[in-house]
Amino acid sequence: MRQALRHAHSATLRTPRPAVKARAHAAWQAGQAHAKRGAWALATRSFEAAARHDPRDPVIALNLARALLAQRRCDEAAEAAARAYNLNPRDPIACAYTAHCLMEGKRFRDAARCLQSLPGDLERGFDYWSTLARAHQLGHHPKEAIDAHLQALALNITDANAHYQLGLCFNELVMKIEAAQCFETALAMGAGSHELGIRALLAYFARDACHWSGAGNALSELERTLHALPDDAALSATPFAHVTLQDDPADLLKASRMLARQLAQGAQPLPPRASDWRPEGARRLRVGYLSADFHQHATCILMAEMLEQHDRARFEVTLYSHGRDDGTDMRRRIEAACEHFVDLRSSTDREAAERIRADGCDLLIDLKGYTAHNRFAIFAWRPAPVTATFLGFPGTTGADYVDYFIGDPVVTPLSHQPWYSEQIAQMPVCYQPNDRQRPLPAPPARSDEGLPEDALVLAGFNQPYKISPEVFDVWCGLLHELPQAVLWLLHWNDQSRANLEREAAARGVDPARIVWAARKLPAEHMARMPLADLFLDTWPCNAHTTASDALWAGVPVVTFAGRTFASRVASSLNHAVGLPELACADVEGYVRTVLALALDPARRSALRQRLAQARNDSPLFDSQRFTRDFEALLLRMMQRHVEGLPPAPLPALQP
Repeated sequence: MRQALRHAHSATLRTPRPAVKARAHAAWQAGQAHAKRGAWALATRSFEAAARHDPRDPVIALNLARALLAQRRCDEAAEAAARAYNLNPRDPIACAYTAHCLMEGKRFRDAARCLQSLPGDLERGFDYWSTLARAHQLGHHPKEAIDAHLQALALNITDANAHYQLGLCFNELVMKIEAAQCFETALAMGAGSHELGIRALLAYFARDACHWSGAGNALSELERTLHALPDDAALSATPFAHVTLQDDPADLLKASRMLARQLAQGAQPLPPRASDWRPEGARRLRVGYLSADFHQHATCILMAEMLEQHDRARFEVTLYSHGRDDGTDMRRRIEAACEHFVDLRSSTDREAAERIRADGCDLLIDLKGYTAHNRFAIFAWRPAPVTATFLGFPGTTGADYVDYFIGDPVVTPLSHQPWYSEQIAQMPVCYQPNDRQRPLPAPPARSDEGLPEDALVLAGFNQPYKISPEVFDVWCGLLHELPQAVLWLLHWNDQSRANLEREAAARGVDPARIVWAARKLPAEHMARMPLADLFLDTWPCNAHTTASDALWAGVPVVTFAGRTFASRVASSLNHAVGLPELACADVEGYVRTVLALALDPARRSALRQRLAQARNDSPLFDSQRFTRDFEALLLRMMQRHVEGLPPAPLPALQP
């Protein structure tokens, strides 16, 4: 297929058939001359003239498609290429180029259908199957993509990238064992620029399965690979693995910078535009939020009420969505919370940036970072005068095209500025919004959840990738000290459950003392949360939404702060809810605090009463106050911009 695309591009050097009208030929030659100079708009006009004179020449149509695509006019390019393909349905070059144009326009399903329309008697080589697999993969049809990747590998079993892409498809289907096997094969065959990303995924998979011997080796290899790379590399790194597996902000910054550079390749920043908004003016500040998660997702569970509380007299809010509509009540609530809801799913990164620019957005806020299904590359086009990242990704993006990172004095002390590419902008209390409308149904009986009535229940409701061997050592040590206690964990996957039970036995703990909580709907999960006596946090990646859920349910959260944002979240929440004594300084303090609370039912009861009151009077759960503070922080960002000052750290103002 790559060869076919090269043929399509080289078609610009071929002369149309001898019978072509002289005027068509002259226009075609003019288009060729413009194309060689990169004057694609002029080339387009010439090729359009040639096509009018000779509409049945497929070479002219392909030339027109190429000129249109060079201007990112993807739909028009696909239409022109499709005309060439329709003129000769047995031409694999026209088929390939049509699919290429469709994929550039993010019409992945249409691209797959185009490729599948090639007559069955024509040969299909490795490039054909790889391109079809990629179309299915980018269209989020991993099963079809796997079939196509296997066809490609049957023709070239040594292609490392095909094994890597196949692994990504298995990962999307949560078939992590198969994905890991593909990634190991890709490494063995020479993964090239994918090596860092593959090693990050392997380390993450091993931790997610609680396969700690494998995780330790994979993490060591990941660190070795990262440290060996030059600081200015532009690679497809996986910063999320560094966030979750390491407490090393320098490594995270390096990995994030590599990915930010890689995403910016090919982006052509839009011409700089200063905002005409003024603090004293009549026009409202136009604020945009960009995310794929405007549905039933942790991000919206946290910020739904904040969006509803925005002061519409001063702020015009637009949600730019590139994610699915899941049909939930949360989706409808989020749509109603803003003035404008724009669907960017079918837009290219450039088209999305141009739409945001055309809307006159003054300040664009990223809610995804490097989490799943992000479109972070849109920011590389610089669609708004001021940009910030918030809530979605617990660490620096490493991008020089994002101005601010919104945190607070605990998660992002100003002394940590060297570890952020963005300027730290501190909320006065806590960076995390919360929704006072979240449900808190009556709890079930302990027996309904398989919990002993008289046990001390220590909940650890984080996903298994957050449970390191060091964390589990501490938890098992607590179980030895507290014979009446049980550990209440989420049954996230069978592999992690089996491995944790084996690891408990190896530490002298009866696996029966681990009670497994089935995954449930959010309201059902919230209902059972108060059955826990204490919530045990993980490190170096804390509970985030889960920690605020526990506090809302009245369950004290014991944590301690590390060096990264992700390792300081629960400490920030505890400070905001008025329980700083539960934010410990080190592991020893964490153990002492848990033991002291475990042996003091009266103190636990007092803490639960304080948390019950906090639902009404704590800054953590005061959405209106949070929104006013957040808006004030945005205004400080904009004030610097309108004064012609560069972004700079914005310390928290006294609440």
